[in-house]
Amino acid sequence: MAGAKIYIAIIIVLTMLFPTGCGSSKKVSGNELLITFGLMPAVDSAPFLLADEKGYFKEQGLDVTLKMFSNPQDRQSALQTHSIDGAITDFIAVCVNVENGFDIKATTMTNGMFPLLIKKGSEDKKIIKAGMMELSVTNFLLDEWLDSSYTVDKIYIDEIPARLAAVSSGRLDMGVFPEPVASMGELEGLEKKIYDLEDGYCPDTAVFTGKALKDKEEAVGLFLKAYNKAVDDISKNRQEARDILMEKIPNLKPEIRDKIVLPEYTRTLLPDDKYIDKIIKWTSGILKKELKVKAEDLVERKFLK
Repeated sequence: MAGAKIYIAIIIVLTMLFPTGCGSSKKVSGNELLITFGLMPAVDSAPFLLADEKGYFKEQGLDVTLKMFSNPQDRQSALQTHSIDGAITDFIAVCVNVENGFDIKATTMTNGMFPLLIKKGSEDKKIIKAGMMELSVTNFLLDEWLDSSYTVDKIYIDEIPARLAAVSSGRLDMGVFPEPVASMGELEGLEKKIYDLEDGYCPDTAVFTGKALKDKEEAVGLFLKAYNKAVDDISKNRQEARDILMEKIPNLKPEIRDKIVLPEYTRTLLPDDKYIDKIIKWTSGILKKELKVKAEDLVERKFLK
């Protein structure tokens, strides 16, 4: 009888020490359901911002922190130091990162808009000076949009405010800008021209580091599920996208609210290999070397199911 009491006492102590059993490491650490995600001041941030505002991440049991970056260099540094788990970027950047050995993968295309801002009087020139970022979606899209009837002198200006100032002052004839920054330029008197995406795909994407995909696979799937729910909301009421962008992106003038050109937001989607191969080939041309990466090296398609 005494032996039975001792046995029961031991069981109680062990239960107190290990209350949730061997399969509970997720609940003990809690880290797997924490997501820190980087955004840029662009229209493809809208579904993420809306999902956060409406509590869709919390509905999935996630603890999500969204960080707004003003320039891509800071975003890249945050990814490489694992200060953030993922971010909005573009397939050109993914291509270069993976080629250079940084473990990162695209999980869904995002829907950006990149109007061409033109200084009035420049549209009829045959030789034009155009501003963009070299290894970026802005350069890629300009090559798709401007045909051989133009001779383009490309001027690489990474900082968007400096690029906008160069076009406004007439030092550049035109430049490629993300919305809603493009609408701020339109407010200053620049002409905003919209081009269709040739393949129906946007080169923008939401990426996650290899570490996050390994350690937080479930959380990434839930994060994208909440994203899809916000996309569905926007498809029913597009004004929700404008409202959240105006609220969350700093330094936007109220006058641009109805000028912002919104994309057709799509649920989780990745381009086919043919499109990604085109981006790899274009990036190889810019870098003047043949890249070894393949389409399957750049994407993680499991979250599309």
